[in-house]
Order: sequence, then structure tokens, then C-alpha cells
Amino acid sequence: MRAVSIPRFSTLLYAVLFLSGPLFAQSASPQVKVNMINACAPSPDDKQEIATALAHVPKQPKFGPDFEVDRGRSSIDEKNDLVQSAAAGGGVAAGTSSADWVRVRREYPAAAMFSTVQYSFSTDAKLMVETVVFRVRDPKDLLEISIEDSASAVTSPASMLETSTPASRIKLERFGKSSVVLARCYATESAPAPDQSAYESLFQAASDIVSDYRKILGARQMVPGELARVGGSTVKPKAKSTGVKSAPGGAATETP
Repeated sequence: MRAVSIPRFSTLLYAVLFLSGPLFAQSASPQVKVNMINACAPSPDDKQEIATALAHVPKQPKFGPDFEVDRGRSSIDEKNDLVQSAAAGGGVAAGTSSADWVRVRREYPAAAMFSTVQYSFSTDAKLMVETVVFRVRDPKDLLEISIEDSASAVTSPASMLETSTPASRIKLERFGKSSVVLARCYATESAPAPDQSAYESLFQAASDIVSDYRKILGARQMVPGELARVGGSTVKPKAKSTGVKSAPGGAATETP
């Protein structure tokens, strides 16, 4: 049998491809980048960025003629809510299946830094949450500011709206960057509550903004009424017919 000789160049090429195979497979794997956000104690730079963003919110806004008022009821993804609430120190109890909500949106004039402000109020069996979101018109770095406060549902929405509930979470959504978050953190079974005294001025400024816009948008008068309409929109099932109806004279007859 005649032996077949393999050129030396081809042998080297086969060896290179064989050895580099795992490298190609490894480089094809997607890289996962995880950004850890310290919501309890943001860095000094993040703290300054939050202060600057809050200072840009207009205290006496002028709105355009367009507005929107929505109301509804939404199912709650209990697992996601429990995870998010645990991170913020609050919680939506397991077993809650839906939340009623009201949302109000107003538009700023074309020359304003922000394009819209959206106020929302939601309530379920355990928790009431109030959120105000300011969206930037021409985002270059900052996209939106979100301020949130919450209270237990042991009281009524009208009672919560009459009080100045302190802000519990401030979030800056940024273009091409991770978010900046400051959240009120509480004690756990394994650790005491962290010292957040350095951030009290930010929490106070955010609380003042929510209180101002609650008045500006008429939430105290609007929200309770809209929530009542949501509760009254529940469709009750029709009673099943028994097949028996009254005949003249009071006698009962059975229908086929």
C-alpha cells in the first residue's frame, strides 16, 4: 500500500485549529456584567448627583393643556414584589393578588427641562405606594427621576394623602449607565439599621417634592374618587336560574 504524505504546513494548521477550538468556544460565550448598587449608602458622587437632579425639579410648574388620568386594577407578581420590597426594607405580603391604582400625567411646556410628570397611587391588601416620576425631555445623561413613598394599608388612601408621608426611595435612571438609587434601609434580624443621617437632606427634599406635586396635581381630591370607581367596577356574577318561576296566583311552576 502506498503511504500518503501530509504536507508539513497542513499538519501545523490542523494542530493550531485543534488546540484553539476551546478558545473559540470560550470567546463565543456571552460576558455577563453585574453592577452592584449600594442603595443604603450611595457614594459621595452619587449623593451629589441626586441632590443636583432634585434641585432641577420645578417647584411652581406651568403645564401645557394636555393631561391624562387613568385608573385600573392589576395582578401582582408576588415573587418579584417580595424580592424588590425586601431590598427596600418593606414588603408586599404573600397572598396579595391584585392592586388598584390611579395615574395622573401632565406635560411641561416645550422649553422646560422635563417633558412630563407622572403621579401614581396604588393600593393592595397590605401596602399603599405613591410614586412621582419626572421624565427629561432631551436626555443626555439623566433620563428620569423617580420618588416613592409607602405606608401600611391599615388606614385609607384618603388618610394617607392628607399626611406628608416621607419619601422612602429615590432613583435616577441614566443613559448608558447604571441607575443611582437611595433607599430607606431598615434593621434586619442579623443587622441593625444603617446610619443614613448623611442622606436625610435628600430624603427631606424628595418628600417636599412629592408633597408639593400631590397638591399641584390635585391628588387628594382625585385619587379617592377614582379608586372608588375602580372598586365599583367589579362585575358580579349573575345568579344561576333555578328553573322555577312564579305562576299567576302564587303557585310555582318548573320551566323545562
